[in-house]
Amino acid sequence: MAPLLVLLCGAAGAAYLYRTDPHQPGHWLPGCPFHAVTGLLCPACGGTRMVYDLMHGRYGAAWHDNRLLLLASPYALYLLGRWGYEGLRGRSWRPVLSPRAQLAVLAVAVAWTVLRNTV
Repeated sequence: MAPLLVLLCGAAGAAYLYRTDPHQPGHWLPGCPFHAVTGLLCPACGGTRMVYDLMHGRYGAAWHDNRLLLLASPYALYLLGRWGYEGLRGRSWRPVLSPRAQLAVLAVAVAWTVLRNTV
């Protein structure tokens, strides 16, 4: 049931995002709490704008919005698809990352945060 609910909510969110330009003010899209508190960009800042730009075929703008998230999105979509597929078949599934892989993800996220806030 959860994968179907996530799919429906995701479709509704995508429909709203498709019609709402996050580059412009006056929308109901949430802002980044990390950015609001610190004034710095978090590793995911620009993700909403990136998805909007991808949905409208603006690949260069999506690259500019958040390069790391754009590069990681195929893997994230694979994980979401696999979770949904297994859930609809009545199986429980969740990805398992080794401690080394978790450390690598954290290190890349921290490095990306430092890089995008200093360059």
